Amino acid sequence: MWFWFVLAGVISGIVGGMGMGGGTLLIPILTIFLGISQHVAQGINLVVFIPMGIVAIIIHSVNHLINFKVFAFLVIPAIVSSIFASNFSNGLPESILKTIFGIFLIAIACYELGVAVHKTSNRRKPILKNNLNSNF
Repeated sequence: MWFWFVLAGVISGIVGGMGMGGGTLLIPILTIFLGISQHVAQGINLVVFIPMGIVAIIIHSVNHLINFKVFAFLVIPAIVSSIFASNFSNGLPESILKTIFGIFLIAIACYELGVAVHKTSNRRKPILKNNLNSNF
């Protein structure tokens, strides 16, 4: 059984290290495949995120990929809202928490799909137009 927990950690670490949110995979793996309750899975995700986030911050900071001026404006509102959201989610039945998390994942997937489609459609240029311009 421990093998599956290690594999879940490796997968979420890879995704989280790339900045995409390891919890988007870790929570479904823990709840669907390993039978852990939604509340416990989300708590585990938060604890796992601390060391994973620290390592990712160090690496991205060394590569100058963090804007610390923006970071400063995000920290206080994020801490305050996380206190509210944690207390709120603890009072929710597991079925509602699962539904909210599922809706969140679907919304993120739709957004990312829309961004990918938009970027792809902006790259397409008529071949004939490019050939005509390059000849003159």
